[in-house]
Amino acid sequence: MRLTGCPLRCSYCDTEYAFHGGEKMSVDSILAKVVEFRNRRVTITGGEPLIQKGVYSLMRKLCDDGYEVSLETGGMLPVSEVDERVERVIDLKTPGSGEVDSNCWDNIAELNSKDQLKIVVKDRADYEWLLPLLTEHDLEQRCDVLLSAVAGELSPTKLAGWIIEDELDVRLQLQLHKILWGDEQGR
Repeated sequence: MRLTGCPLRCSYCDTEYAFHGGEKMSVDSILAKVVEFRNRRVTITGGEPLIQKGVYSLMRKLCDDGYEVSLETGGMLPVSEVDERVERVIDLKTPGSGEVDSNCWDNIAELNSKDQLKIVVKDRADYEWLLPLLTEHDLEQRCDVLLSAVAGELSPTKLAGWIIEDELDVRLQLQLHKILWGDEQGR
């Protein structure tokens, strides 16, 4: 479920279409729509979903109804109030994003074994920037760390080589939506 709106303007954003538009819906009408899909797993993403007023009650109600819920957030807002049953995927912004100053660093302390920390890497400078963070915050032991190459700017093969060379305990994440549907919006 993609929610509209994001105050960030990352240099490599691949969902600019989610900045505006969308359809206003109550939490109850969203829940009714979710039932129609007959799927037990719901991912809430954006834009930035945590800027939406009803998102916390939506996540809580989905969990209460037995759904497996994950939240993909840009990491600029605290995740401390997110229902503990929700798997949190927190995007840590690198210098190459142009939004590194927007990171809510308190979120690092919130990470647990159920969560994922996603870091989109634009270039070698971003990669070098993240290395000390992995050690300083013991991130590889606390949660799954996902590294993703900015499409069209850094080869995933090159990023994979750096990960192997440095023997990092992280996962390489590819942008499957780009592989499957290219730059088509709203898929």
